[in-house]
Amino acid sequence: MKSTVKLSVLNNYLNEIMQPQRFNDYCPNGLQVEGKQEIRKIVTGVTASMNLLQAAYQANADAILVHHGYFWRGENPAITGIKKCRIQFLLGHDISLFGFHLPLDAHPDFGNNVMLGALFGFKIAGYLGDNGMIAWAELAQAQSLQTLTEHVSNKLGRAPQVIGDANKTIKTVAWCTGAAQGYIEQAITANIDVYISGEISEQTVHSARESNTSYISAGHHVTERYGIQALGEHLAKNFGIQYEFIDIDNPV
Repeated sequence: MKSTVKLSVLNNYLNEIMQPQRFNDYCPNGLQVEGKQEIRKIVTGVTASMNLLQAAYQANADAILVHHGYFWRGENPAITGIKKCRIQFLLGHDISLFGFHLPLDAHPDFGNNVMLGALFGFKIAGYLGDNGMIAWAELAQAQSLQTLTEHVSNKLGRAPQVIGDANKTIKTVAWCTGAAQGYIEQAITANIDVYISGEISEQTVHSARESNTSYISAGHHVTERYGIQALGEHLAKNFGIQYEFIDIDNPV
């Protein structure tokens, strides 16, 4: 007989290990939509899009765990349109939805930043910013920005956008996944050689050009695929439940 875990037990455990109370986040963290009370299989993904919901249903998921869930600060709270269709689908199929945003980015064991650093082979030397949202490392061997860019591209499977001299020597690197391009100012203050995040804004280009800190925009979705997988694998091992990561590709 395959193992199951009660929804309440899973919810309490996630809140215990993720510690959402530490963060002033843009959305509620934890259980966002309540479904069946016994969880046999959990599906993880980056964003709770309709494509992910449908794929999770086809995979016989009882619960879905994502980085980007629902009910974001500043959005229209009315449950209409796309939001209505998504929530109706979850409730109609009795599937629970969990979302962890900033707590997943910063988690020391299976956070997005920790897992992305591991993918790149960076040994974390410390953290910058509130709640340790920015990781940084000294490279084992100095290399050019071009060489580092090729390494990032090979690991992620897509070409990043880069601001900086390709021949610049890189000794230190800082990173924060997703839409954390604004943290480049803290990387500049710390005199980091290059800062890596997911997205790029117009002002970020000028910050990189006018400082000693280059910038690599590697992709929002692609930099945030790894923490949610690590968390799902942890839950499967801890509770003996089935687990599957479903990647709904996003070019951004």
